[in-house]
Amino acid sequence: MSDLRDLYQQMILDHYRRPRNRGEMDDCTFSADGFNPLCGDRITVFVKMEEDKIADIRFVGDGCAISMASASMMTEAIKGKEEQEAEALFESFHALVAGDGLADEAEVGKLQVFGGVRDYPLRVKCATLTWHTLRAALRGTDEPVSTE
Repeated sequence: MSDLRDLYQQMILDHYRRPRNRGEMDDCTFSADGFNPLCGDRITVFVKMEEDKIADIRFVGDGCAISMASASMMTEAIKGKEEQEAEALFESFHALVAGDGLADEAEVGKLQVFGGVRDYPLRVKCATLTWHTLRAALRGTDEPVSTE
């Protein structure tokens, strides 16, 4: 189990140090801002829709390793999906980190690395901030998302 935990930590650190899909997007369809007042994590998510699919997704922000790795891995997992698929993945990820931990491994894929976060309630907010911000962007919410 320790080897698996080490692998998960390495994956999170890799996405933190070399985030994928980081940067602004001028031609986005939707965007939203998120903020975690407890630790200061800030994120903006940009989504470009083409037909019913998320053609591109990017983020900018500053935060802890969990927050930034979650943003990076979320963008990889969501790109190319339809909006309802993104919503289903949000629900599965949320169950994994904030619920009972029972998520379909095939559905969450690499996101399974965040499963241990549920044991640390303050870290749950770090891991889910970007996901809540994505949901707000897709729903056209104007108010910034807060984890409080």
